[in-house]
Amino acid sequence: MNAPVNIENPWTMPLEAIDVSQPRLYQDDVWQDYFARLRRDDPVHWTEGGMYGSFWSVTKYKDIMAVDTNHHVFSSDAMMGGIAIRDVPMDFRRPSFISMDPPKHDAQRKVVSPIVAPMNLAKMADTIRERACRILDSLPRGEIFDWVDLVSVELTTQMLATLFDFPFEERRKLTYWSNVASVNTRAGTEIDSDAKRDEVLQGAVAYFTELWKERALLPPRPDLISMLAHGEATRDLPSRPAEFLGNLLLLIVGGNDTTRNSISGGLLALSRNPDQYAKLRADPGLIPSMVPEIIRWQSPVIHMRRTALVDAELGGKPIRKGDKVVMWYISGNRDEDGIENANQFVINRARPRQHLSFGFGIHRCVGNRLAEMQLTILWEEILKRFPVIEVMEEPKRGYSNLIRGIVSMPVRIPA
Repeated sequence: MNAPVNIENPWTMPLEAIDVSQPRLYQDDVWQDYFARLRRDDPVHWTEGGMYGSFWSVTKYKDIMAVDTNHHVFSSDAMMGGIAIRDVPMDFRRPSFISMDPPKHDAQRKVVSPIVAPMNLAKMADTIRERACRILDSLPRGEIFDWVDLVSVELTTQMLATLFDFPFEERRKLTYWSNVASVNTRAGTEIDSDAKRDEVLQGAVAYFTELWKERALLPPRPDLISMLAHGEATRDLPSRPAEFLGNLLLLIVGGNDTTRNSISGGLLALSRNPDQYAKLRADPGLIPSMVPEIIRWQSPVIHMRRTALVDAELGGKPIRKGDKVVMWYISGNRDEDGIENANQFVINRARPRQHLSFGFGIHRCVGNRLAEMQLTILWEEILKRFPVIEVMEEPKRGYSNLIRGIVSMPVRIPA
């Protein structure tokens, strides 16, 4: 396993020693003051030779927006480095539409975006509610169980199986592939190298290739595999294996990890803020404003990376062509200059959607409304059934600087 990070006092340590790319900061949930110091003293901060190389940390709301909405200067292209701070060896880079620049990005994203169009979301609502009810009604009373496994993972994996029209009884394969795709190779798991990860994920490629062949021979249907198989910009994806896998993993991880961790993080936030939990129980009409607040508070995607295409300036700092520029969404979501009372969990905010968790610009999360809908329906059904759900101990968090993951969280529903 990893040696503990040498945690110093972020308010007194030298600025140049601060390296917010260390996954242990998020696993131990001690990241807050590091970013507060950077926002105050060095909002666009250069780390030289850190755990993940040299990079700029963009920590304030307005500066993150400036990077995220300027793809002409700041590239997402996988071949230039992609969207994660870690520099993946060329042999293991997997382009997907989130790690492409226009026009290729626009053409591929357009193929899958109809699945989350308002009419389709309306059709999905009943399915989500039926499954949420079934999951909640099956939970034990008066005994401790893992909320992540029985609720967060199960609901999102069932939804993902529906989006792909994936064999329902084999849906946990999607969970496994999602975990393998996003796990940090230094986390001490069996996936300790890019080669090992690739070996496991070839199983996903083989499985989806068979589904693809079936869907390509049938008339177009409203599931992701059929859409990709019939889309003008994507129908030949299997002939480009790295890009095929890249897009599959984007849809699996994007449709699973972020919502899963917001479901867990929301219950944790309410547990730690009993005044807000009481406010919610007194007025379930607050759910629509609480849901985006949960997503802000959890910040399920910790960072996104870009690479500078040209020399530029940001926050008074000279960005050089080729520099790695990292937007720390988790920090921008706590920036008091961008969001009022940003360090408080407030379920009845006036402007609850004013957060960075879905990104901005051309790469804004395509499934953001679906994520909100799943959380909304789940909390509507929770409040009908349980006066309170007790979090029994600190959750176990993932070792990652990319996905703010809650691995397990013991809870109890009073009998």
